Parts: sequence; structure tokens; C-alpha cells
Amino acid sequence: MSIAPSSAPSTDHPHVRSLRRRWMAPFLFAALPLALVACGKSASQAGPAGGQMPPPEVSVVTVQAQSHSVELEYVGQTAGSRETEVRARVAGILNKRLFEEGATVKAGTPLFQIDPSNFQTQVASAEATVAVAEAKVNQARRDQARLVPLIAEKAISQKEFDDSKSALESAEASLKQAQAQANEARLNLGYTKVVAPISGTTGTASKSDGSLVTASDSLLTTIVQTNPIYVNFSISESDLLRMTKQVSSGQLAVPGQRSANGSLGFSVNVKLADGSLYPRTGKLNFASEKVNPATGSFDARAEIPNPDGSLRPGQFVRVLLGGASRPNSISVPQRAVIDSPMGKIVFLVTPDNKLAPRPVELDGWTKGEWIVTKGVQSGDRVLVEGFIKAHEPGMTVKPVPYVAKAADGKPPAAPAAAEKPPAAPASAASAAAK
Repeated sequence: MSIAPSSAPSTDHPHVRSLRRRWMAPFLFAALPLALVACGKSASQAGPAGGQMPPPEVSVVTVQAQSHSVELEYVGQTAGSRETEVRARVAGILNKRLFEEGATVKAGTPLFQIDPSNFQTQVASAEATVAVAEAKVNQARRDQARLVPLIAEKAISQKEFDDSKSALESAEASLKQAQAQANEARLNLGYTKVVAPISGTTGTASKSDGSLVTASDSLLTTIVQTNPIYVNFSISESDLLRMTKQVSSGQLAVPGQRSANGSLGFSVNVKLADGSLYPRTGKLNFASEKVNPATGSFDARAEIPNPDGSLRPGQFVRVLLGGASRPNSISVPQRAVIDSPMGKIVFLVTPDNKLAPRPVELDGWTKGEWIVTKGVQSGDRVLVEGFIKAHEPGMTVKPVPYVAKAADGKPPAAPAAAEKPPAAPASAASAAAK
């Protein structure tokens, strides 16, 4: 039996060879650039001398122990230095409000007028009673004057003379009583005009014209004195205990006793809600000696000059207490501290220029730098810039001195995007934990 020849062309046939070349050509051209890139990459990794790449350049700061001023920061709320409720002292119909709500008034400024008609009548009646009492006193004096020569001649009995003397004394007492009642009536008439007891800013009127007000129970408005203004804040029991221990051990120095102007030694600055610093400096004028049972903290109060009224009662602010210092302490720039799974760490540059992560403990902020209480010693070189290029433990680097930036003086915030440290790798956290 003969087998029919296959229809597939032989691999040695000229047409097959031509077809193979046409299909392989595109793949060869596509593979050529990849091969060139691989060769170029190998050459670049080899470096100019055929070795490894040079170590990345990083900025470091050599830390030294010295005395640092520190600010103690707390959350506070502003309040008027004097806050007074204005109430009616007599009952009556409120005729008119005499002030603009929210206006600044001086002590003695009329605020409300209560209908004085009834009180004017009472004054007139009291004055008439005084006049009657005065007439009786005068009559008693004349009667006694007539009896003086008669008693000398024994023309009358001693009892008659004593009775005239008692009548005069009774009339004089009645006169004093009438005069007191007249004075009270005049006072009540004066109370119909309600005046500001202190200087300050008025609130809204609680009663409108035509309302019936009663003595003491009717709140008419409030007045708040805002220059100076108070800032109330609290210091937690744990914070106070920690500071007390640090003062005892010499790690923290605080101002001394109360000064002649009533200050407790600390200067006080206020940071507003938008992060800006209020331009005037105040003083700490009160610190409680006992724990507030409602909050579990110690109450304190600062007094801040507020001549233009830019601070208003009820604002939430941050209180910055100045005057404390940390003797023989170490600080590092804010951007040198990064977060890791093990907590806050810094990278040290060892004497042989290798990176070594180090866990640190921070306590306070001063002039753009963190105060480091544990983890760094004098003479250590701390990595400040270059985290993007170098953040692996044991990596060799080329350290150069760090040049401080203007932003370093700002309070702690997220690092700039251009130099934001990457999250510490697991290897750094592991090395720091050892």
C-alpha cells in the first residue's frame, strides 16, 4: 500500500524557511531594546569603577545636652474676668430699655427704667411724715422749756417735768424713724433706674418694655468684663504627678513663688482655633491646691490683656505656659522623629556611617524641636533629612550637616510632602526593638 505524501511542507522547503524568517523578525526587534536596557542597567549598577553605587547623602545633626526652655500646653476656655447678673431691686412695670444690647458700657450707665410713679408717691408720703415728726419734736421742746423755771420754783411736781422730758425724747425718736423711712423711699425711687454695676459688655435684655419685674428674682441682663479676660484650664492629676517627679529629680525647672503682681511665675500665651498666636502675653494668677472631684484634675486660670476685645468669653484656646526649662536635656528637629510599629524612633548614624534605628521617649516641644528624654545621648548623629533615600537599618550613608529650615520653629505638624518620612519598615522596627 502506498502512503499519500503529507500536505504540510517540509521544514527544509524554501518556502518554509522564508515564512519562518518573516514570523521571527518582529520578535527579534522587540527583544533587542530589552536586552539593551538590561545591559545598561547592569553597567549603571556597576558604577563608574565597576563597583556598587555610592552611599546616599543624608542630613544629620549632632546633638548636645543643654538647657532648653519648654512650653506646657493645655486646652482652655475663655471667660470674663467679671461676670455680673443685672437684676431689679424693686418691683414694678419696666418702662424702657436704655441701652443697646451687646454694647460696651461703663459702671453707672442707666440700663432700664422701671415705672417710678408709685415710688414717687411713697417718697412724698414719707417726707410728710417727717414733717409731722419734726413739728412734734418742736412742740415737745417748747413744752419742756416752759416747765424748766417752774420746776426750779417747785411750782410743778417732778413727775410732770419728767413726763415732758420723755415726750421730747419720744418725739425725737419718732422723727428719726420717719427720716429713715423717707431715706428708704428715696432709695427705692432711685432703684427704679437700673444702672450698670460694673464696666463691660452687655448681653441681651431678658425682659421687654411693659413687663412686670419683681425684686431680685427678675434677671434683666448680664454684663461681662473682658479686659483683662480669664482663661480657665485644667491640669490632669497624672501630668501634675509626672511634673512633680521631674522637678524633684532635676529634669524640669519651674518658676518660683507668686510675684508682687499676683503672677505665679509662668508667662502665658494663647493659641487660637486657627493656629495663630494671640499677640499679648498674660500671667498665671490661680492654681488650685486640690483635685476637682468632678473632673479629676487641678483647676488653673490665666489672665490675658484684651484691650481690643478680640478674645471673647466661651472661646476654646490652647494655653501655652512659658518659664519652665529642662536642664541638661537633648532636643532633635521635629522631622527627625518618625512613627514605627514600636512607637517613636529616630535613625542614628553610627561612627562607620551606618543607619541604626533607636526608640525614643519625647516630652515637650521647644523652638521647633522635640525634647528627647530617653534614647539619644550627647554626641549622637541623628538623621534629619534623606529618609526617602535611606531608611533601612545597616545601610551605609554619607552624612552632611543639617541646615535648619524656617518651618522648624513651628509647632509639631505633619512633615512637608517633599520630605515626608516613609513609614518605618518592619526591619527598622525590629532593629529598634533589640
